[in-house]
Amino acid sequence: MAMRITRRSLLEAAGTATVAGALPQLPGAALAQDAESHGLSTFGELALPPDFPHFAYVNPKAPKGGYIVQSIKRGGGNQNLETFNTLNIFVSKGDGAAGIDACFDSLMAGSGDEPGALYGLLAKSVSVSADKLTYRFRLRPEARFHDGSRVKAQDVAFSLNILKTKGHPIYRMILQEMLSATAEGDDLVTVKLSPRRSRDLHLIVAGMSIFSETFWSTRDFEASTLEAPLGSGPYRVGRFEQGRYIEFERVADYWGKDLPVNVGTNNFDRVRWEYFRDRNVGFEAFKSGVITYHEEYTSKLWAIGYDFPALKEGKVKREMLPTTEPVGTQGWVFNLRREKFSDPRIREAIGLCFDFEWTNKNVMYGLRARTTSYFENADSKAVGKPSPEELALLEPFRGKVPEEVFGEPFVPPVSDGSGSDRNLLRQADELFRKAGCKRDKGRLLLPNGQPFEIEFLDREAALQPHTQPYLENLGKLGIRAQSRLVDPSQHQRRLDERDFDVAISSLTGSVIPSDSLRIIYGSEAAKTAGTRNIGGIADPAIDAMIERIGRADSYAEVVVAAKCLDRLLRAGRYWVPMWYSPNELVAYWDMYDRPATKPKYSSGAPGIWWYDPEKAKRIGKA
Repeated sequence: MAMRITRRSLLEAAGTATVAGALPQLPGAALAQDAESHGLSTFGELALPPDFPHFAYVNPKAPKGGYIVQSIKRGGGNQNLETFNTLNIFVSKGDGAAGIDACFDSLMAGSGDEPGALYGLLAKSVSVSADKLTYRFRLRPEARFHDGSRVKAQDVAFSLNILKTKGHPIYRMILQEMLSATAEGDDLVTVKLSPRRSRDLHLIVAGMSIFSETFWSTRDFEASTLEAPLGSGPYRVGRFEQGRYIEFERVADYWGKDLPVNVGTNNFDRVRWEYFRDRNVGFEAFKSGVITYHEEYTSKLWAIGYDFPALKEGKVKREMLPTTEPVGTQGWVFNLRREKFSDPRIREAIGLCFDFEWTNKNVMYGLRARTTSYFENADSKAVGKPSPEELALLEPFRGKVPEEVFGEPFVPPVSDGSGSDRNLLRQADELFRKAGCKRDKGRLLLPNGQPFEIEFLDREAALQPHTQPYLENLGKLGIRAQSRLVDPSQHQRRLDERDFDVAISSLTGSVIPSDSLRIIYGSEAAKTAGTRNIGGIADPAIDAMIERIGRADSYAEVVVAAKCLDRLLRAGRYWVPMWYSPNELVAYWDMYDRPATKPKYSSGAPGIWWYDPEKAKRIGKA
């Protein structure tokens, strides 16, 4: 499927704190103001000319056909990794199905080689006012919905406005500085932004899915529904069984199949998503050939589980693809709304009880690396003492934020690998006591005299081997810690309602941080149900850095502000960081082929791959 800034990438990774390596100064002409251009970018330059034929990393002659079957590994908004009960993924109600994005087009689409740039899809061109607050998108007259009706400016205006007023809370927050979207005839839509707009709001608007106003005029947009949506994208909903699987069929006469942003993509005739409540069951489905493409997230399986017949016979291949895209963040997040987590010394002490070194060696077979930063493996990761440029942003908050912010950033200590490092547990005990906790007959009491109890909320058992030794260490210090597994729907509800002590947060990386980070770390998001700020982080200094990131005029300014944000977040001890994979672990039945080159910021798998019927025939999968 085409690589786009879509609602899925927005909801998965909206501003997620990661930048992968240095952002190159790309050649190309600056976007002319008040003149029509074939694309948009963060800082005004586009690498590709108006007549570019296709992206460099695709095979423009890739054959169409065949199928691919996957299980959902990442989601956003109302999507649930273990089940679905609605095909409307744009609102709060229900558990959204995987893959629905492919049914919709956006005004523009992104490139895997060029972060922060979009090129025309539904829109053939865009003009920008001198103050960068008014954007006029001219639509392609040939653009069609699947029922044959034309995609008009009225549909675009309707889509943007209804997402702002009735969409998922993340949409409503992201689009709050979009003042209006108005149709000026059938082929021209004008979008006006507030002077308080975020730096990348124009890109977010251009990446939103576009709906049919006529279709939704007789339906409740906010409702949960199993009616297939009407879109204009390369796929339409095919067969599905609620909570078990959903298929998408390639639209043979897709209006945009020959556009430069689509050439060499959307190569499978049929894309199917299977759902499993248990990772091990999903892996068995892959081994038997029910799943044909598999991303592996369980280290133990990767280390010792790939000894099944199909792999030994060469029917299945597996690869470790070096991670060149932004590294995501994952960790146990404290619910700061709970009084027992109000003291950062208590939060740090809890973190000291997790022995990553032992866990990595004994549970993850040495395949992971410790996450230490909110911008791991990136230019924006804070290292050493603040630079003069960083200090200029941080000094106004001296005395209002931890003094640590002005020195070396916090890094979780390395344990002795024993699983229960006595030195670290001793340090944790001292921090608890300094925070006012007391011991009573083997129990740790909070400063208010109540027994210290922690519930770790999770929706699946896959991380229990990692979590249980951690809970045992907490128990050695007198904390009654337990893991609570709940079904996916209850898990999401409890997160939305902030009804938890500690929960896992897993966020995908973003090449260029933007002020959409407010969804994850902003004070307003802390008060808004359904946003990604599940921990309740609310700090004026953090808000200021996010605002600074959003108003930066260059990548260098983004990096400075993001480093300051990283220092503030790490000093807050808002989470216990987990780990990340330096490699993308993939396995697949050997029935696919792929381009010789890959995108700079992605593996490209499996979006730009294609089905090889001869390979499929050789392994009995034709």
